[in-house]
Parts: sequence; structure tokens; C-alpha cells
Amino acid sequence: MPDLVLYQRDYCHLCDLALAVLAEAQAPEFDSVWVDDEPALEARYGMRLPVLHDARDGRELDWPFDAAAVRAFLAAVP
Repeated sequence: MPDLVLYQRDYCHLCDLALAVLAEAQAPEFDSVWVDDEPALEARYGMRLPVLHDARDGRELDWPFDAAAVRAFLAAVP
């Protein structure tokens, strides 16, 4: 199971852009989780999406982010 999770919505243009940014940053494997049908996730993330979450330490990177920000996020693992 990957340590990274991308929280996103169905039919989300920004989420599509985030996927492209993660590819550009050559991010390691990650899971995608859709919050649309999960009330707890919807309450937590609301309009913040997309959000890249690191399950190892709980850090999160909120949109907007670019490839450089993703690489810095990944390099900052404690």
C-alpha cells in the first residue's frame, strides 16, 4: 500500500491538473481516494481538494501546488 494518498472528487478539473503535476514531479506510487461518497472525508476536505496526504507522518499538501512543491514535499520526509 502506498504511503501517499491523493484526495479528490469525481469530475474535478483541479484534480485532473493535480494528477498531471504529480506525473511531472515523478511522484512515487500513490492511492487516489474520492471523497464524494464519504461524509467524514467531505467534512474534512470540503473545498480544499485536491490534497496530497503522506500517511507516514500526516503531512498534507493542499492545492494549488506545482511540481517543485511536490518534490519539496516528498523530500521533507522526517
